Amino acid sequence: MGRGMPRYIVGKCLPRTTGVADRPMQVRGGQQMAKSTSKPTGKTARAAKPAAATRGKAASAQKAVAAAKPAKAPAAAVKRGAAKAKPAATKATTPRPVPRSLPKASADLASGRVEKPWLASYPDIIPAEIGPLPATSIGALLVDACQRFAGKPAFTCMDKTISYTETERLSADFGAFLQSRGLAKGARVAIMMPNVLQYPVAMMAILRAGYVAVNVNPLYTPRELEHQLKDSGAEAIVILENFASTLQAVVAKTAVRHVVVASLGEMLGGLKGAIVNFVVRRVKKLVPAWALPGHVKFAAALKAGRGMTFKPADVSADDVAFLQYTGGTTGVSKGATLLHRNVLANVAQNALWVETAFIKRPRPADLVYVCPLPLYHIYALTVNALMGMQQGAQNLLITNPRDIPGFVKELAKYKVNIFPGLNTLFNALLNNEDFRKLDFKPLVLTFAGGMAAQKTVADRWKEVTGCMISEGYGLSETSPVATANRFDAFTGTIGLPLPSTELSIRDDDGEPVPLGEVGEICIRGPQVMAGYWQRPDETAKVMTPDGFFKSGDMGFMDAEGYTKIVDRKKDMILVSGFNVYPNELEEVAAQHPGVLEVAAIGVPDEKSGEVPKLFVVKKDPALTEADLLAFCRERLTGYKRPRHVEFRTELPKTNVGKILRRQLRS
Repeated sequence: MGRGMPRYIVGKCLPRTTGVADRPMQVRGGQQMAKSTSKPTGKTARAAKPAAATRGKAASAQKAVAAAKPAKAPAAAVKRGAAKAKPAATKATTPRPVPRSLPKASADLASGRVEKPWLASYPDIIPAEIGPLPATSIGALLVDACQRFAGKPAFTCMDKTISYTETERLSADFGAFLQSRGLAKGARVAIMMPNVLQYPVAMMAILRAGYVAVNVNPLYTPRELEHQLKDSGAEAIVILENFASTLQAVVAKTAVRHVVVASLGEMLGGLKGAIVNFVVRRVKKLVPAWALPGHVKFAAALKAGRGMTFKPADVSADDVAFLQYTGGTTGVSKGATLLHRNVLANVAQNALWVETAFIKRPRPADLVYVCPLPLYHIYALTVNALMGMQQGAQNLLITNPRDIPGFVKELAKYKVNIFPGLNTLFNALLNNEDFRKLDFKPLVLTFAGGMAAQKTVADRWKEVTGCMISEGYGLSETSPVATANRFDAFTGTIGLPLPSTELSIRDDDGEPVPLGEVGEICIRGPQVMAGYWQRPDETAKVMTPDGFFKSGDMGFMDAEGYTKIVDRKKDMILVSGFNVYPNELEEVAAQHPGVLEVAAIGVPDEKSGEVPKLFVVKKDPALTEADLLAFCRERLTGYKRPRHVEFRTELPKTNVGKILRRQLRS
């Protein structure tokens, strides 16, 4: 659910023995929230902590996120209409359990009058705010990481590894080449590549040189690519040759004047690289014929840049870093304008939160991330490429995660500690016999994004890997992560707002609703975008006067600050005036042992207006419509019950793997 990277899921691996032009819009939201100086009780009845104790316990976690000498302060605070919240009282209170059921909540909680109830549920070492940004720009953050982790492996793809030192040098070479093209600071440079070694090099070079990175889905059609290049005003593009024919069809209609073409094998080394390119081009025929006059090969650009002097640009936290286009699942794709400080804040927020995973289980000496989600997607971009580098991790890039047997072979070669993925990918892996035979002892955390993690998949994942999965939430517009769960329990919610983040559940009139009532999830924090690129009309639709971003997702918050997503506004099914949420139907249907994948939509009905319909991929070939309808009938009230079932061999998905209900409706 949500735009771009709608859901974000975090899980901690527990020991098995436990059982457990060209001017961005003015920023409208994102100021850091006032620091809370108390630690109220949470769902485990922890004692409230005085302010001094809270700050002391947070000190070690704060140190973990400092990837460079902290700036004195963010260059400019993001403005918003609301005044800062006053700090809570510092007086410790008597420990008491917070009830899970709303009817037993206090009058204040039930009325929604208590501000920031989630702070009561924070782990003890987590502060209410992130503090100063870890660097003045993303480029500075990454350069500092390359210096601190110089000899360590940074990125690995198809058994070829480049170190942090090499990543810094290659990015300087490519940055110098881009500067030689006469591009001015702030020029948009598109990147249209899957997970290959050239991606992090190009991304880091673009940001260091003071340009704006425009991430492009390599599987875009010519029409979609033309829209994004025109909308962003991109003047240059770095593209894998497999997709060059798509660019050829539209490049003349855009402002692109500089084209750099990469190949799959060119950074893999002499003989191996030549063999890979031969197989890709001649045997598998994955490179359609193309012609782009004046293009430069990526390897040639690196060689040319090596003989030039790279001049690091003067980049501030308020400069634009990325134009991150929404996935288009909610209509025309729009560019979320992410400033350096938006992304830096989210890296700091995530790094703080992840530290709690290493309280009971020591941090591995050499962190290894696997990266099956595409780096052009905001989730992998922030969590893998940026936070991974900030932590000195090795990122294992998976170019084609849909090749499950090939993916499993890669996993068998490395001691993976951090595993970002999504529900459909996890489901596919769990159904692979070789995956279930892997050694999961090194696995510490499992992250998932792109769609809701179904309980049946989460339960099986824990059974096979020993990792507890808990949901979280984020979007392209929030850089992306807004909420995350603690790592000690599966809650079935999207968790708690990250430090310096506020959530407000609001009705159609923009008014906050009482705790426990469903409304639109609205987000305010330093990670919230500046707005949609050159679309003040669209920006105005999603930003409230007091600086909250309206996510378009429906949910409710409980007394402890945990939020539960019920669905997208536009995906709700209206049955005789009753709201039916597809997520709930999918969760129920997925529990049937004969169901592999499922999606729910509303279809027209003369009597009810709409009725639910399921689209199902079978796990058991013997499954029938009658079987599944009977299964749902026992678990859903009358108006929620699906009336139709359509079996398919596969469901339409984005390149990330999120099921496209919109295509099913059409």
